[in-house]
Parts: sequence; structure tokens; C-alpha cells
Amino acid sequence: MGFRELKFDEKSVFLVTGGAGFIGSNICEALIDLGYTVRCLDNLSTGKYENIEPLTSNGRFTFIEGDIREQATCMAATAGADYVLNQAAWGSVPRSIEMPLLYEEINIRGTLNMMEAARQNGVKKFVYASSSSVYGDSTSLPKQEGHEGRVLSPYALTKKVDEEYGRLYKELYGLDTYGLRYFNVFGRRQDPNGMYAAVIPKFIRQLLHDEVPTINGDGRQSRDFTYIDNVIEANLRACLASSEAAGQAFNIGAGGRLFLIDIYHHLCKALGKDVEPNYGPPRKGDVRDSNADISKARKLLGYDPEYDFEKGIALAIDWYREYLK
Repeated sequence: MGFRELKFDEKSVFLVTGGAGFIGSNICEALIDLGYTVRCLDNLSTGKYENIEPLTSNGRFTFIEGDIREQATCMAATAGADYVLNQAAWGSVPRSIEMPLLYEEINIRGTLNMMEAARQNGVKKFVYASSSSVYGDSTSLPKQEGHEGRVLSPYALTKKVDEEYGRLYKELYGLDTYGLRYFNVFGRRQDPNGMYAAVIPKFIRQLLHDEVPTINGDGRQSRDFTYIDNVIEANLRACLASSEAAGQAFNIGAGGRLFLIDIYHHLCKALGKDVEPNYGPPRKGDVRDSNADISKARKLLGYDPEYDFEKGIALAIDWYREYLK
């Protein structure tokens, strides 16, 4: 049924951290469209003001420019909030290998600051972004919660630590926390530029500009590509989930498995291009294969992804055609 039919008390106040980023801005937009009051906290280090600018004229939307590394900022932002959707983090496995200290500071300490502020301010639900990267070198497919391997990057480690704090904050303090292990999210407003850009928007931009994309590795690595609206649904369903489901982490994917080279050819066909890609060395720290078992999220959160890859990629391509004009 998707997220549009989900109902909260009309006076509910949502705080979305990282709300000017790709995922966060889409969540903010959805909540405003549904009629709720939304606060967006972002320091604009990776998020973009342009992502939320259309929302700033709405009286139910407030933008707070601030940093989750500052406890006072976290306390002020969570005061009076019913639900915290913590998307603030630095992504990218390769960048985390280059900057491990910064990732620890933002992704671990920042998330802990937010959990503590949520606890002290009596927030009802604390939903936070985790990652499929926590599965590390586990070769079992599909990926199932409780069967993780050794993490392969500082980024993955930060998400694993966040999950442990989420468990402790439920067990020790009674804060209802829900970790969402995102599997390769894509869709509107995902940045196609820069050396750390995700593969789908990067390929679309390069193909539209008649550039030759480079695939890292042999192209046979597989991913569970997940459209942004599925992730919005997961966040809102976690806010409505039972307290018994709190303190845990959940796979949030589409439940499919696609090879990167097949994705590339799909994009070429959809964009009317016939370009053979270049091949580069595999990226250090990357998980080889990824496919989500979403049965736990279905059972405990009621998560039922509305968008498969084909439906989502068609919408994403339409958006990028317009955005990259």
C-alpha cells in the first residue's frame, strides 16, 4: 500500500536529521505532503539546500542548520519532537577508508548524540539509517539479520556500532530504536556528480552526456537496488511499529538481486545509448554480492516495498532527464 496511506496523529512532529540530503529530503517532502510538522537538521556538508528549498515556504517546515556532533544542537532540535528519523551520516565506503577519524566522529558520535538527546527529550521513536555494508565478508545469500560477517570498511564499522548503541538504548533506557539497513538506495535527488557518486546516477549522467562509464571490477557483482519510496515507507512504518520490535536492525531492500553489468545495459537501452563501458580495478572495501532477505521487516514493521527495480528506475531516469538538462 506504500507510505501515503499511513496515518499518525495530525499534531505529530518529525525531526529528520540529514534532511537536506538525498534520502532525508525525500522523507521531509513526503511528510510535508502528508500534512505533518517537520524539522530538518543538516549542516549542509553533503546535503544541499536546494533539495529542501521548495519546502521552506511551508509553515509546517523548519530548517535548522546545525551539526549532530554538537550535543546542544541535538538537544534543541529534538525538544518537542515525537519521532526522530536520523539520516545524518557520511556515506561512501571508499571515502571512509581515506577518512576513518571523520567517519567515527560523524557516524558514531553524532548518532550517539542524537540518541541521547532523543532519550532525554522523551522522543517516542528513534529510527536511524544503518547499511547493508554491515554484512561485510559474509558470502551467504540472501543477507539475513543475525548472519553478518567481518566488516570491510570504516563506514561499515560505524553502522555496526550504531546498531549496538540502538540495542543498548532500548535495553538500558527504554528508547524505542529501529535500525534500517538500506540496500543500495536510488532515485530522485541522488547526486550524480563527484568521485563518490553512487553508481546509478553516475552512469545515467555519463550516458546522457555521451561519456564512457567505468565499471569497477568485472561487472558481475550484484546488488539489491532499492527505490527511494520504499525507504520512505520503511522509515514511516518503523515509527508505527510495536515497542517489542525496537532495539533491532532490519533489512530494507527490494528483495531482488541484479548484476551491475545488467544494470548498465538496462540503462543504455532505456537511454538509447550503445556504449561499451571501461573496466577498472575492484574498489577496496566493497561487498561483492548483496541481496536482502526482507522477511523480518515484513513481519515486524509491516514493510511491503511498493517499487521493484523496473518501476523505480523508470521514474529515476525520467527525473534525471529533467534535472540534467
